[in-house]
Amino acid sequence: MRNTTYRWVLVAAGGLLGCMAIGSIFTLPVFIRPMSEATGWSVTGISTAMTIAFLAMAFGSMALGSLSDRIGARPVVLGGSAVLAGSLAWASRATSLIEFQLIFGLVVGLSIAAILPPLMASVMGWFDTHRSLAVSLVSAGMGMAPMTVSPFAAWLVSNYDWRYSMLVIAGLAAVTMIPLALFIRRPPALEEEQHAVATGAEPVAAMSVGTALKSPPFIILMLTNFFCCATHSGPIFHTVGYAVSCGIPLIAAVTIYSVEGLAGLGGRVAFGIMGDRFGAKNILVLGLLAQAIVAFFFFFVRQLEGFYAVAAMFGFIYAGVMPLYAVLARENFPQRMMGTIIGGTSMAGGLGMALGPWAGGFIYDTFATYTWLYLGACGMGIGAFLIAMTFKPFPKGVEHQPVAA
Repeated sequence: MRNTTYRWVLVAAGGLLGCMAIGSIFTLPVFIRPMSEATGWSVTGISTAMTIAFLAMAFGSMALGSLSDRIGARPVVLGGSAVLAGSLAWASRATSLIEFQLIFGLVVGLSIAAILPPLMASVMGWFDTHRSLAVSLVSAGMGMAPMTVSPFAAWLVSNYDWRYSMLVIAGLAAVTMIPLALFIRRPPALEEEQHAVATGAEPVAAMSVGTALKSPPFIILMLTNFFCCATHSGPIFHTVGYAVSCGIPLIAAVTIYSVEGLAGLGGRVAFGIMGDRFGAKNILVLGLLAQAIVAFFFFFVRQLEGFYAVAAMFGFIYAGVMPLYAVLARENFPQRMMGTIIGGTSMAGGLGMALGPWAGGFIYDTFATYTWLYLGACGMGIGAFLIAMTFKPFPKGVEHQPVAA
């Protein structure tokens, strides 16, 4: 019987781990201006470290998720937490731009990839009920980062130089994340699957990793996540610039992000509850359609109040749908390969996130308007919706290839 109390302790620990992990990497936008002024490095050069980090997170997610399947989630998350703290401290001592780009981009990005997919995979293994709510609450913890770690980083860099400020963030990551990683335990679902394989009660439990990675459900989940993230990454990154181009002062335009972030917290919890009640796939499909429609709404707004209204809807929806991919993965694949599966979908999502900012910048530089960005985002969103509609779970009772020896 599963420890129903401890699983919620793990959710709380996971939310705090995710908050600090995401918060640590997103301190860079806060530090960019002070870093550029203090070092003479270009804003573009410093920003490139963030692009490298996103790519490292994308490509590292599947490999490190697979490693967690082999040796367990705790050592991978523990190692990732230690490396994150160490690499932030190392980056704070960087003496050249290329050194900073490699440390903050490559090493920090890979450390985040070692934390998030194994963490989500472990949480999934503790729940056979309330899965959507559980993973949504962990995701909500990550969503708290812009309202906790980022303001603290802003306060630090307003009172101290960027090197000391980043070093403090590194210390905070070490003293919070390393102890929290010790809360991760072997999921009960692994023992249940071993029993199911031994008795032949559940053929899906005997699926091989190779079969899973070539299966239509996995491929569809990856494609859907790519198009989903490509839908919202451009609007997330460029909406402040779009608002400024509409004549809204920068200091007011930045508050659009706050509205979006607060709405996203509610969306994560609401979509989690709805996913448990009506089914993760049904809510995901409806959410993807709504995301595409609301992305198109940005095309019509010009005033701050309009931006607030659309950003609130957009944040509520895109933040709400994201945790449902992990739920669908757990419903269709064995727990023993959950790190690999979630890592694969995270990789696809990371590539989608990397596409939006670049595409939006290219569109604006080419056409001197953001119009096609939002039309394109709507099109990508419709694509995600249509792909998700084709998702079909494995039929019950169908035999799969046995586990590789």
